[in-house]
Amino acid sequence: MFFESMDQSWQRLLAPSKELLDGIEKKLASTQNLTPARNQVMRAFELPVGDIRVLLLGQDPYPTNGMACGLAFANAPGTKTPQSLKNLMKELQSDLPGVSSSADVAKWSKQGVMLLNSALTTEVGTSGSHQSLWRKFIEDAVSALDQARAGKLVCLSLGLEAKKLAAFVELGEIVYAPHPSPLSAHRGFFGSKIYSRVNQALSDQGQQPIDWSC
Repeated sequence: MFFESMDQSWQRLLAPSKELLDGIEKKLASTQNLTPARNQVMRAFELPVGDIRVLLLGQDPYPTNGMACGLAFANAPGTKTPQSLKNLMKELQSDLPGVSSSADVAKWSKQGVMLLNSALTTEVGTSGSHQSLWRKFIEDAVSALDQARAGKLVCLSLGLEAKKLAAFVELGEIVYAPHPSPLSAHRGFFGSKIYSRVNQALSDQGQQPIDWSC
């Protein structure tokens, strides 16, 4: 189901990694307290490869039951806005005053922003429990996307796990910042101006900037 859940452009691009992804799915088959729901695990890969202009790299899904929705930093409708997402909105208001910020970051996907975590699943109540399980597949995906977009990609790397993945971006531009979690937001995330920096990088590539309204 995981492989088939991806857009066909991703299926073609990651055909060499199908066996790896099938193996991950098999290992997770018996996990009862998995988050997000199985039908949302590959949601970030529903965005066609050719539409992706910004790769936003996060860490892993929210471990609170029912909160993760398959997109980095986005939360499921009807759930309480997590602090990391609140901090993303605070920086947005500071960086680009006047831009609306309802915290519905899933809307960014419509403009070619891929919201990808460094691990696509975790166990409810336990952060980072599946990091090692997903590492190779996500590395393959980041590298393949970078090559496919051939210099027309901006990677927004938030946090240490994301920084490790950003090393696989060789042709695109990388914008680094600390993770917006309560533990690190005051260590350089606030004031990082990630949104205007990404837009400047897109402009330098001859691409249209992102309207970060959400």
